[in-house]
Amino acid sequence: MYELLKNLCELVGPSGFEQDVQRYIKNEIQDKVDKLEVDALGNLIATVNATDPEMPSILLAAHADEIGFIIKKIEPNGTLRFELLGGFDNRILLAQPVTIKGRDGYVDGVIGALAVHYVKWDDPKRITSHRDLYIDVGAVSADEVLEMGIKVGQPVSYGSGLKLAGDKKRNRIVGKALDDRAGCAVLIELIDRLQEKPEKNHGDIYCVFTVQEEVGLRGASVLSPNKKLDFALAIDTTPTSDTYDVLMTGTRTLGGGPCIKIADKSLISHPLVTGLLEKVAVEQDIPYQQEIFMGIGTDAGAIHMTSTGVSTGAISIPSRYTHTPIEIVDLEDLENTVRLVEAFILSSKELVGKNFLDT
Repeated sequence: MYELLKNLCELVGPSGFEQDVQRYIKNEIQDKVDKLEVDALGNLIATVNATDPEMPSILLAAHADEIGFIIKKIEPNGTLRFELLGGFDNRILLAQPVTIKGRDGYVDGVIGALAVHYVKWDDPKRITSHRDLYIDVGAVSADEVLEMGIKVGQPVSYGSGLKLAGDKKRNRIVGKALDDRAGCAVLIELIDRLQEKPEKNHGDIYCVFTVQEEVGLRGASVLSPNKKLDFALAIDTTPTSDTYDVLMTGTRTLGGGPCIKIADKSLISHPLVTGLLEKVAVEQDIPYQQEIFMGIGTDAGAIHMTSTGVSTGAISIPSRYTHTPIEIVDLEDLENTVRLVEAFILSSKELVGKNFLDT
């Protein structure tokens, strides 16, 4: 799982520019699924045909995009102005390494920062807007930038690679884009396990790697009209609340198992879905947490309102420092997320014929 995540996270793929990520995933799964398609927005949709047509059809969604930047201007001195793609805290942008997807490959740079020696003439409490910042790629002119294969409109991600945290024995990883390449890795691993167990009964399974989640759940909003779906699950990350920061409440902990979402700002999960998730977690001895956190939204928020409505829930992978270049997740949480999703799928026959009033 670590090597898969490293390959996924170190690709540049902010919202609207997910091509490198989708190509990588396509190559990983194309020989393991029954159908693979790319829709007009860029969602990658993998179908695993039913082994039992009496069981529910289930859509599983993880978003391939990450927060990032887009080049909007090349200055005469070779520095680059940029705009944001997704939700950022301007306080953490200063002096961060970045990677630009150029014409001829990836180009490394850094977001410039005022040297500490100038602080005596500045307001140290000032939070610099991203519109006042720039990316430095070591060029001295606009022509040199163009020679590097960089132009206006190209995407940029944080430049932090993925690595094992601490003494490398704690099974925790740190890097950018774990939101939500971690969810993508879960779906890839799930596809492997379904292929290895063709005797297991399940309905049609749609594993979808969505685009543009970070800018408004856009890819997920077009998924279900042409699919006959009974249930859906979004697989995403959620900020933990387990450090001693003043706002922390200790309700979501790293290493405590996947979070079964009850509610966030985009979704109140369907009780049939949450009920079965909790039931199979107990039966399979899978550690889990309950999540009520109104600070986030996921693809589930768009999926449950598409077509005539889809009974939808979500599983969240606990993550520290979300939307930064140093997100941390626990690999055991990822393994238990795979187990929980698989158990839900294989037990979903229990939901046949039931509706909202049966909960």
